[in-house]
Amino acid sequence: MKKTKSIFSKTINLYVWYTALPFTPGNIGNLFGMAESDGRILQRSKRGWMWNQFFLLEEYTGNDHQYVGKLHSNMDKGDGNVRYVLTGDGAGTLFLIDEKSGDIHATKRLDREEKAMYTLVAKVLDRTTNAELEPDTEFNIKIHDINDNAPKFEKEIYFASVPEMSEVGTSVATITATDADDQTYGNSAKLVYSILQGQPYFSVDSENGTIKTALPGMDREVKENYQVVIQAKDMAGQMGGLSGTTTVSITLSDVNDSPPRFANHSFRVTAVESTEIGGAIGRIKADDPDVGRNAEMEYSIVGGHDIFNIITDQTTQEGVIIIKKALDYENKRDYEFRVEVKNTYLDARFIHGLQFKDYATVKVTVEDVDEPPVFTRNPYIIEVHEDTAAGSFVGVVSARDPDADNKPVKYSIDRHTDLERLFNIDSVNGTITTLKALDREMSKWHNISVVATEINNPRQTTRVPVFIKVLDVNDNAPEFAMSYDTFVCENVKAGQLIQTISAVDTDEPLVGHKFVFSISPTNPNFTIVDREDNTANILTKRGGFSRREMSMYFLPVVISDNDYPIQSSTSTLIVRVCACDSRGNMQTCNPEVLPFSDGLTTGALVAILLCVIILLMIVVLFAALRRQRKKEPLIISKEDVRDNVVSYNDEGGGEEDTQAFDIGTLRNPEVMDANKLRRDIIPEMLFPFRRTSPIKDNTDVRDFINGRLQENDSDPTAPPYDSLATYAYEGSGSLAESLSSLESAATEGDHDYDYLSNWGPQFKKLAEMYIGKSPDRET
Repeated sequence: MKKTKSIFSKTINLYVWYTALPFTPGNIGNLFGMAESDGRILQRSKRGWMWNQFFLLEEYTGNDHQYVGKLHSNMDKGDGNVRYVLTGDGAGTLFLIDEKSGDIHATKRLDREEKAMYTLVAKVLDRTTNAELEPDTEFNIKIHDINDNAPKFEKEIYFASVPEMSEVGTSVATITATDADDQTYGNSAKLVYSILQGQPYFSVDSENGTIKTALPGMDREVKENYQVVIQAKDMAGQMGGLSGTTTVSITLSDVNDSPPRFANHSFRVTAVESTEIGGAIGRIKADDPDVGRNAEMEYSIVGGHDIFNIITDQTTQEGVIIIKKALDYENKRDYEFRVEVKNTYLDARFIHGLQFKDYATVKVTVEDVDEPPVFTRNPYIIEVHEDTAAGSFVGVVSARDPDADNKPVKYSIDRHTDLERLFNIDSVNGTITTLKALDREMSKWHNISVVATEINNPRQTTRVPVFIKVLDVNDNAPEFAMSYDTFVCENVKAGQLIQTISAVDTDEPLVGHKFVFSISPTNPNFTIVDREDNTANILTKRGGFSRREMSMYFLPVVISDNDYPIQSSTSTLIVRVCACDSRGNMQTCNPEVLPFSDGLTTGALVAILLCVIILLMIVVLFAALRRQRKKEPLIISKEDVRDNVVSYNDEGGGEEDTQAFDIGTLRNPEVMDANKLRRDIIPEMLFPFRRTSPIKDNTDVRDFINGRLQENDSDPTAPPYDSLATYAYEGSGSLAESLSSLESAATEGDHDYDYLSNWGPQFKKLAEMYIGKSPDRET
């Protein structure tokens, strides 16, 4: 089928204009006529087969689908072979098309504020072959606005301020609203402003919403806050228009239009006379209804005052009365002065005809208090010579009770300021005397504190510093300024300078030091020349000094001062004789070692010295041996009998030595393996061990050994060594066999000890102990 350009049917409604009237076929003709007469809206596309845009009113309230328009192609013969298709914005959802008739309907209410125009594409297809019969044509559906949005303000409440006393017409703030309706179409968005609340104080510009003052002389002190309600109405304010409101809170800001005023023009203040200088005694306050900087005030005393001053408390804006000079109840008890108050910041617009200051009278009454004593001077400076003897007069301090009673006062020295107790004070008259002699060279100043106390009220005390200056007395002689290392060359010539000396003096004369140096005029070796500048030169009086004759000279130098009384001292200058080179540089000052011509030689002196050292060592050794004490006998009682065989590497104390061994071996020979040996020598084992069976229940032996062990441990005279002792056997080669009774039978009657008497004097004691206990002898 050949596609040809179609001609739009003039009998079909292409443009539909909806109004509030019901949509009837009669209205269609009228609307269609408007469409034909409006060439701009219904302009036909040059290449399209339909008009390029439709118009639709928003906010349709009907129940059925809203009719938009109709599409028709010349290819449509009415036989149902043509199918119309719609694509684009909202096609199939917002907009539906009848495939057969080409009628377009809107499925729901459209809002221009959401979307003002929809762009769609219309197609004409063959229903059978689905082939395009006309080219695709794009068209627009525009939504025409209606007044469906009320004006809205950005905030529910606004805040603004304007100075008080502003002139009429002063701008306060500009409040505007917005309307979502179309600004270019009709009066739906044309707003008019009006004031609903806030008259007669304020007005509003109907076009731009500017709020202005409408009443002159609005005073913040009378009323500070105002609530103004502003209305914005569309449709140019005509009836039926929509409106919106907002509230504007307007505050009158302060200006300095009110001067400060005293509520009471007379104030009475009481002050105690003990108030410290700078202390506050009272406050006064003026009232200013202004706020902030406009309420800041400054207080001052008219004409000034010698005793009082007034300052401003910046926090409370009060006038604080303070003391400039100490009060004295006994001198003056009542004061009166005038105080002025004024604003610190003035507004030139309001000072005409008003006096921005006020005055009040202040009366001050002084109250008496018990005051501490008052010294006549503070501090005291006293001078005393250093040669003043103990008990001498130094100076006098004086204090009195300033009260009318004039109570008596006693004096004392704070000993924390006089730790050396150099001074004393008379408690009645305040006379200071010395307790010890003073020495200016030890301390030039003494700073003590004197305390004055009321006798009737010891809590009332006053301290005063007393500075005592010790004046100098010429009581010290001058002396060398340093220690001099002076030498003279052997080859020196007469009149040669060997040393320049100077002196110092701890005294401090008023005219300065002047020292005089001198030596004995009969000195054959040296002479002195005073340089008149507190120094002197030491010169040789002859030449040819010799170390062999004299290696060192002692030169007494007399130094005197010129103060009264004259003090002098003799200082000794040591001059060594040294060997020097040709230019006078010292080489050595050691004296020459020469052989004795008629005396002992050096070797003999060394031998004598060695003999003396040897004799000293012998004396020391003998004294150390004498300090050793003899040991006490080990067996104190004859009844205390033990069988012991002791072996020593040195000579012991004999058979009575029972403290040098561990007797526990008698009961338990196995402990011999753990015997402590001497630390200084290796013990010698005289005999091999012979072990025997231990005897049980040896508590008596163990207690005895422990007791003796503690005694020896605490005995400072006990020998400082260990000894090796063997018991319970005599040895395999001994004819006497074992002497111990530990391995004997149960009774001692089985033994015969007569053979012990034949062993000699060494075993005499042992024989007496055992033979004396023999049963045969007892019977």
